Amino acid sequence: MSVFDQQLEKVKTQSGFIAALDQSGGSTPKALGLYGVDETAYDNDDQMFDQVHQMRTRIITSPSFSGQRILGAILFENTLDRQIEGKMSAQFLWEDKNVVPFLKVDKGLADEEDGVQVMKSMPALDALLDKAVAQNVFGTKMRSVIKTANKIGIGAVVAQQFEVGKRIIAKGLVPIIEPEVDINSLEKAEAEVMLRDELLMQLNALDDDQLVMLKLTLPEGDGFYCDCVAHPNVLKVVALSGGYSRDEANRRTSCNAGVIASFSRALTEGLQVSLSDEGFDAMLNDSIESIYQASIT
Repeated sequence: MSVFDQQLEKVKTQSGFIAALDQSGGSTPKALGLYGVDETAYDNDDQMFDQVHQMRTRIITSPSFSGQRILGAILFENTLDRQIEGKMSAQFLWEDKNVVPFLKVDKGLADEEDGVQVMKSMPALDALLDKAVAQNVFGTKMRSVIKTANKIGIGAVVAQQFEVGKRIIAKGLVPIIEPEVDINSLEKAEAEVMLRDELLMQLNALDDDQLVMLKLTLPEGDGFYCDCVAHPNVLKVVALSGGYSRDEANRRTSCNAGVIASFSRALTEGLQVSLSDEGFDAMLNDSIESIYQASIT
């Protein structure tokens, strides 16, 4: 079996969840701050990314972080270009941890229009995808944001996601399509109905061999995305924590059969740079176990 086919089999058949370790330039200072590294610890972006790579390396090399409970991990491009214990990050994840590597490919969000933020243009996408393929990355992730129940805006978000997703599929990768619904939206439930309709319309238009994953905000209704979970073109539906606490995100995940977690902040909640290696691993293990249990419920 090719590496891709091995990774596909793991994602398709094994229990577990996706670790989101893909904070980009805009969200990195907040992630570092929660970890106990404030902005006085670095003077520029290069030093900031050095700090966050140290944090991610500590997480990934922890004994509790392995393919037994974790299906995959989403990386930022800066992490893809760096090494962990002498190997390129994606190579280390797959060969040493049996964790499937994914790559965040979007370049951030455009200004809000029609109650949504679509993705900024990605002029260097093809080159980035070629680099991912060369490093045996399995799939990609790209994020848009929905803030109101605006049918025009939600349609634009989903159409853009699938348009780019088809380019990613053509490169031999599996795209994670992430149209996040803001958990603070006063129209969250209504927006989710519109989103589900748009997703199913786009999914139904795919060819039989075009596989995608969906990364969705944990919904207001239990089992709300069951038609997406069951769709033949959907490899997995994963959930973002979106600002919910880990306990609440786990509770909502466990109420949606077939949906697994893909948490970032909720995964690293409570981890501190000052913890001993033993204390760090114990806390990370507890986090991983709770998210794993929610994902297999």
